[in-house]
Amino acid sequence: MDDWLAGHADLRVIAVFAALPGEVDLAGFVARHPGRCWVYPRVAGRSLTFHAVDDPIEQCVAGAFGILEPAGQLAEIPLDRIDAFLCPGLAFDACGGRLGRGLGYYDRMLAMAPRSTLKVGVCFSYQRVPDTFSEPHDIAMDSVISD
Repeated sequence: MDDWLAGHADLRVIAVFAALPGEVDLAGFVARHPGRCWVYPRVAGRSLTFHAVDDPIEQCVAGAFGILEPAGQLAEIPLDRIDAFLCPGLAFDACGGRLGRGLGYYDRMLAMAPRSTLKVGVCFSYQRVPDTFSEPHDIAMDSVISD
């Protein structure tokens, strides 16, 4: 992940996620790069909003589905201000297909983000599969990073 970030010095505002079991934990990566603006998602009904977080331990609380998300007082960052989305998933394929958890939060959000925003899947190498059987509403990743 550090090498990937070094190759993208132009990215200033980057969306990350609080890992669920079986997902890559980005907390150490985020802590090593305090010069970027890291934004975390919060579930808002059937949508995701993103909020700048300086200290996930102090500024995140258990939210929807038991996932850590930004506390209520943190200001929302509009999608068009986010340079890249690092996205979780259960599986990713070589064509950028992403298999999520089935509720469509990331696909709905990414469909509203500017097309130019970088979409990067983050996974363990065993989560790379030949085909995720993407459907028309699924948003493809521009690239996938794995261990």
